[in-house]
Formats: sequence, structure tokens, C-alpha cells
Amino acid sequence: MTGADLDRGPHGVDREVAGFPAPAGETGGPVTARRTPTTAPLASGRTADVYALDGDRVLRRYRAGGDVRGEAAVMRHLHAAGYPVPRVHHADGRDLVLERVPGPSLLDAFLAGQVGLRAAARLLADLHARLHALPALRSTDPALRILHLDLHPQNVLLAPAGPVVIDGTNAAEGSPALDRAITALILAEVAVDRSLPLSAAASGLLSAYVAEAGPLGSVAGATARRARLGPPDAARLPEAAALVEATVRAGGGR
Repeated sequence: MTGADLDRGPHGVDREVAGFPAPAGETGGPVTARRTPTTAPLASGRTADVYALDGDRVLRRYRAGGDVRGEAAVMRHLHAAGYPVPRVHHADGRDLVLERVPGPSLLDAFLAGQVGLRAAARLLADLHARLHALPALRSTDPALRILHLDLHPQNVLLAPAGPVVIDGTNAAEGSPALDRAITALILAEVAVDRSLPLSAAASGLLSAYVAEAGPLGSVAGATARRARLGPPDAARLPEAAALVEATVRAGGGR
């Protein structure tokens, strides 16, 4: 969610965002569920399905194939640094075998009235701050950090030991302000869709998040980045971007 023209840093990495290729030579060990699972998925997103393997592990399988080793490398790096992501057991091809995390999503807890709007916003902002405090995996530029680029209430699970961030599909290295802007834009995408029951709640959460999160990156640039990531309804991006800008002006979120 930053500019289309990226400022390249001194180490040949885009200062705004750089993706993670699969590390050479990493196999991640054998995946134990190469066959299509016979049970229904625990959850399904736009690109992947999640299946229970046993009480402690889940299989996340991308429907269109791909190579999950880069994503797994980031998750292992974050897990080793103490950041709350699921432990990676195996990574191979389109399959990730991950630690199974008990607990509802932040969205479900919010809808059930177990987490208030301000507390949800503070949690998202805190998870961003903790992530961006860690060193990058590959870049040596101190201005660059690991970015999630899809941090929203459905991608936070409230485990008994604390919140856990899931779905590192879009992880990259770049400016932390980009990560914050993308979260704001995702919330705004829901807020501007008046056909959704969550529209009003998303608008309130956007205002609270902007007030808590700190400076956002360029909203125009964030919109361009979000469009490349493939939002559910790209036609709503201009209206969502305008809402983020208006919210920043009203709430002093820069």
C-alpha cells in the first residue's frame, strides 16, 4: 500500500516493499498430508484451505499450487524471535503444516462482544509495533522491517496464551508505515461496503486503529500495493482510500 514507484535502498531492496523468494536448499522436511484430505476444511480463504491433521497440527494448502518455503522462512524467523505466529512443522510445495492454534479470531470475539472496539484497535496496533521492532530477515537496511501486509481481525487468533498472527502469504520487507496503511485500507474496504452487516463496525474500528497505530504510509501508494495483492473487490479501493484519508485528517493519525 505504498507508491507504485518505489525508492530503492542501498542494498538493492525496495525501500517500500520487497517480497520473500523461497530460500535456496530449504525443503522444510516431508509433508505428511500429500493426499487430498478427506475431511472438510476447518476454514477456507480466497487462496487456501486449512485442514485438521490432528489435535496439534493443521495443513494449510494453497489451491492453485505454489511454493510456501519463503512464507515458512519468515514464520520461522518470527517464531524464533518470539513473535506470536504458529510454529511451522513442515513446508513443501503448496503445503504448510502448522501448529494448531486454539481460540476464536479477533473478529469473532469482537462480534460476540468479548473484545471492545478500542481494545481491538489497540491489539492490532500493538501487533504491528511488535512486528516492526524486529530486524528484517534479509535486508541489512535498518529502515526496513518485516511487513505482514494483511493484518486484520480475521488474521488474529485469541489463544489462551495471547494473540497469534496467522496468514503470512503477503509477508515482505519494507517500510512499517506501509503495513499500517494496508491494515487501515482493509478496514476501510469493509466500511465502504454498505451491504455488509459489519460496515458500521469496520468504520468505527478504522477510526480507532488510525488513532492508535501511528503514522500511515502514502494511502495512494498503499492502494496501488493492495490492488496488486488482489482484494476481494478492487472497485471499492478508491472509495476506501478516500475514507482512510478522511479518517486520518479527522483523527490526526499521521
